[in-house]
Amino acid sequence: MKSTPPLLLLIIFLSTLSLRSIGGPGHSTREETLTYLQSTHLSDTSIYWPNARGHLFLENLRENVRSPLSMYQGSNTNFCGYAAFSYLPLHDDPLQYVRFMLALYTEGHATWNNIKFSPSPEVMLAAGTLRFKGILDIHPADQMWFLVLADHFRSYLNLFHRKFYTGSEDTFWAACNLGKFNRMITRLMGYKTRTVGSDLIRPGIKDVYTYLENAIQTGTTFLYVNNTYLHVKNHDKSRFSFPTHYIVLTDIQRIGDIFQIIYWDYGGRTLRQVTPEFMKKIIFGVVCCIKEEAHEK
Repeated sequence: MKSTPPLLLLIIFLSTLSLRSIGGPGHSTREETLTYLQSTHLSDTSIYWPNARGHLFLENLRENVRSPLSMYQGSNTNFCGYAAFSYLPLHDDPLQYVRFMLALYTEGHATWNNIKFSPSPEVMLAAGTLRFKGILDIHPADQMWFLVLADHFRSYLNLFHRKFYTGSEDTFWAACNLGKFNRMITRLMGYKTRTVGSDLIRPGIKDVYTYLENAIQTGTTFLYVNNTYLHVKNHDKSRFSFPTHYIVLTDIQRIGDIFQIIYWDYGGRTLRQVTPEFMKKIIFGVVCCIKEEAHEK
């Protein structure tokens, strides 16, 4: 019998290393990620995530990679910031996202860009049990992803909501303010961000159209908006005046005195025509992600 060449032994050894330490941000394609998932097999039960079935978990990952625009935060949850952030890894590096999720499922912890995630026991028990949240009910991987991000990244909103308990997905425990949203982008994806606005005061952008058009041309652009104004028919009757939602602005055009915008709002794209005054009224923050290659130019 021939002996195995040393180089081949090294390759085999490297391929069997633990998934829990995921490298820094890179770039991968949907096709190579789906190929990776085809060769992945999981037990249908996990000692770390007892309520997340393996076959549903894998199918959820495949669906996210195949159709990243279909990711949905769930009805009446405060997961919108994490769903919005997901737009970046699912479009720019889905393989890293998948490997991170598989490491969490099989080992109970994982590292992304040198940041170690060790979910709390309460979060591990909760993933797969959220109900009455629409399609999120049958998406255990999404439940795990949102819960793990909310459990790890904290802000002043967590001052009185530090630990997860049943129903925390609807409270400030899961909320994502502008500072936390920026930290997720810079620490996990390694992108620089150009940000204006705040959690309470609207940004003083004089020419909204030009600013947003330039942001879209520079990188992925998120708007931190007042969701009440965005969806109600009579904006004058809305009493709430603070940001509650993140959307991805993908296009803006000027048509006479009207702005035509296209944005992603979890589940699909939306096209709307709005006035400049309306845009200024709903926007509390603009986050433009500057990827490394664009920053170096």
